[in-house]
Amino acid sequence: MTLTAAAVLAESALRRPDHPALVFGPRRITYRELWDATRRYAAVLRDHGIGPGDRVALLLPNTPHFPMVYYGVLALGAVAVPVHGLLRAEEIVHVLRDSESKVLVCGAPMLTEGAKGAEVAGVPVITVLEERHDGRPRLDALAEHTGPIDGCVPREPGDLAVVLYTSGTTGRPKGAMITHFNLVMNVSTTMLSPFDLGPDDVLLGCLPLFHTFGQTCGMGTTFLAGGTMVLMSRFDGPGALDLMVTEGCTVFMGVPTMYLALLDAAAKDPRRPALDRTFSGGSALPVKVLEDFQEVFGCPIYEGYGLTEASPVVAYNQKAWPRKPGTVGRPIWGVEAEIAAAEVEDRIELLPTGAVGEIVIRGHNVMAGYLNRPEATAEVLVDGWFRSGDLGTKDTEGYLTLVDRKKDLVVRGGYNVYPREVEDVLMRHPAIAQVAVVGLPDEVYGEEVCAVVRPRPGTAPDTALGSAIVAWARERLAGHKYPRRVEFIDTFPLGPSGKVLKRDLVSRFTPGR
Repeated sequence: MTLTAAAVLAESALRRPDHPALVFGPRRITYRELWDATRRYAAVLRDHGIGPGDRVALLLPNTPHFPMVYYGVLALGAVAVPVHGLLRAEEIVHVLRDSESKVLVCGAPMLTEGAKGAEVAGVPVITVLEERHDGRPRLDALAEHTGPIDGCVPREPGDLAVVLYTSGTTGRPKGAMITHFNLVMNVSTTMLSPFDLGPDDVLLGCLPLFHTFGQTCGMGTTFLAGGTMVLMSRFDGPGALDLMVTEGCTVFMGVPTMYLALLDAAAKDPRRPALDRTFSGGSALPVKVLEDFQEVFGCPIYEGYGLTEASPVVAYNQKAWPRKPGTVGRPIWGVEAEIAAAEVEDRIELLPTGAVGEIVIRGHNVMAGYLNRPEATAEVLVDGWFRSGDLGTKDTEGYLTLVDRKKDLVVRGGYNVYPREVEDVLMRHPAIAQVAVVGLPDEVYGEEVCAVVRPRPGTAPDTALGSAIVAWARERLAGHKYPRRVEFIDTFPLGPSGKVLKRDLVSRFTPGR
């Protein structure tokens, strides 16, 4: 039995060769052109000794080179190892060594760190987008004079397709092993529901392609549907709004910080894109942001939930059922998600409906394990379920609500405080543009609830405003939940997928750290 995730692109190139697959600046690249370039890239990699099962690291920006290399690697039967675009050389060394990558394909803008990391790891570099020539092979230049490979190397469903490194909130990043089966099932299932993508859809590709949300949910589903992806090399609110209007985008996928940026842009630009639906993931979307966006853009937001280790989609609000703002909807087709006792580590003990516990997942989306980490794998794959590390609840209709990350939980005086709940309330304060709630060390209570606030423009971030926010929250939240401390910030530290890095906030606002 054979199965290859490269067919996602190959089949659409057969079905609709002349339809635009990618829009990048003034360029329009059809499926025929994209698949031809992909097979040429694959031929160059093959000439450099890459074959089935070999790991190829990709350190590439959001340009057409990304899908060409990614699907070229998959077509050879090799394994793609996307590297987060903001990593420093030392972190790149870890990914290259841990994955045993045979080569690093590096975009010119990332060569400063990429070449340094590859040299330490002893891994050869092939470049794209490089103008000057300093002896390194240039994949895009070589591909122009190389004939394409004939077709895809057949793979087994359980063979590795991609190794995706988790952002490493605890310890060094771990490589989640995603099989061809994982990838094909996640792309084909989510294309139908929740994303409901068709050949006439135009998606704004503003999520980083090195991250699973942009790579699988954005690029993969669009290519399988035979739609068009409008690539944005770097997201900014005004630019995204302009591109969606001018290119006729029908679908948007983003993380909560992107929705906030689009709302800011819309306040200054009266134009509105012809969006049919939008999808949020990556971290919890405050209900207030969802309501504001729908009012301003006249378009529903479907919120969902996924993890790198789950290929990535687990659950989503979907067209088949009523949307429930504040929830992440129901599990996608073929996937189960339940709530288990978070403190019971050696087995899965399922909890009754409505109880708060750890979200556990089983289905076609669960990774094969962490690369070279049998102990870490055994910790999360228990009794046939994947332990997510996320706390949540499930209601009688099967909708999941994310309560928080297990590690973000604040314990104040022995009482559990879930930051997400507090954030949802605070987002309704008229002076707050964005907020993150963290626990700071406290001698009396163990941890104190602290709200880190980005105020709305024109609002003075002073002691009086801080006191007013505390008093306002006190009226709306239980005694152990409301923040006693308010700190102000101009911009939040963000991770690769746009998540606020709460550990950085804790370090910043903890005295003596």
